[in-house]
Amino acid sequence: MSLNLLIPVEDIAVAHTALLSDLTFGKNIIIHTKSNGIPNLENVQIAILGVLEGRNAVDNFGTGKGLENIRKYLYQMFPGNWHSNIVDLGNIPQGNDVEDTFFITQEIISILIKKNITPIIIGGSQDITYANYRAYDNLDQSVNLVVIDNKFDLGELEQSITSQNFLHKIVMEKPNNLFNYSNIGFQTFFNSQEELDLIDKLYFEAYRLGEATNDITIVEPVMRDADIVSIDINSIRYTDAPANNNAVPNGFYGDQICSISRYAGISRKVSSFGIYEFNAKYDKNEQTAHLIAQMMWYFIEGYNLRIDEFPFESKKNYKKYIVLVEEDTINFYKSDKSERWWMEITYFNNKTKNSTLIPCTYQDYLTASNQIYPERWLKTFRKLN
Repeated sequence: MSLNLLIPVEDIAVAHTALLSDLTFGKNIIIHTKSNGIPNLENVQIAILGVLEGRNAVDNFGTGKGLENIRKYLYQMFPGNWHSNIVDLGNIPQGNDVEDTFFITQEIISILIKKNITPIIIGGSQDITYANYRAYDNLDQSVNLVVIDNKFDLGELEQSITSQNFLHKIVMEKPNNLFNYSNIGFQTFFNSQEELDLIDKLYFEAYRLGEATNDITIVEPVMRDADIVSIDINSIRYTDAPANNNAVPNGFYGDQICSISRYAGISRKVSSFGIYEFNAKYDKNEQTAHLIAQMMWYFIEGYNLRIDEFPFESKKNYKKYIVLVEEDTINFYKSDKSERWWMEITYFNNKTKNSTLIPCTYQDYLTASNQIYPERWLKTFRKLN
């Protein structure tokens, strides 16, 4: 079984918990240690998983190490009023080559997802997102991927995968389970016009950094529709997260990336969450390690606030709003419980009429009311027809 290949949590992180209050996070989860072995996964909802792989990181050599720094800060935090059972499974070791690491990572994530356990993946270069994506191959479902990054990481389709071209491999390689890709926080000057055109041509979604920071709530419906969330800490400004050799002046503030992590946790559809490109040797005063620990805390907080609501299951607790845009009737649904919005898309598949709901914002409803198709509606409609 692939779980037997996991390395116990670093001794220094485990030893740190001995001095902590019994009320802290580290004293209220089960940790994979040398003495206790791999935790029993029965009745577990969340599993922390480190990946000690960074050989494909571009200009960020050394990522995938120092995960004990993140755990040290996470363990000393106090949990909220949480109901979920959490384990720390330790780390996936480097394989003889990167493909070996990918294979093990894919297998372990697949095992966890099949058990309805949500992995929180830390460490390593962002091309590990590819292994995460491949973990869904045997689950017979399409996948929505959301990446928080200042670049699209399309790159060139070279023979070997890197942290800056993994998306190209996800989009082009078969089996292709990807239905939608969304980027949050891209900065135009880091992406070529050809890449921007390709994102648009494939009806993918991309939100500029300024657009997201001006109204962080636009992230929520995107996360509500995601299966995989991948965060490159290079999307965070250098002053808040220096632990990356590619760190740049502009990006999300620490509180904003924590809000994004919380939105990911709240989404009942998100089944894996990863934070990548942490490089401990550049981490001044362990500031980034502390921030990543907070991001993980906010994801778990969001997870524990998940509520089961989806208008297709029952429309009893939803208000319906009907809007006519040109020749199309768009039905909007607003939850009485959370005040979140969905919009309905009607499409034809093999001449059969179908409909689906996608998350949206109140602003999308106002846009449609002004006789303009919401962007999310248009892109999804074009992909389905």
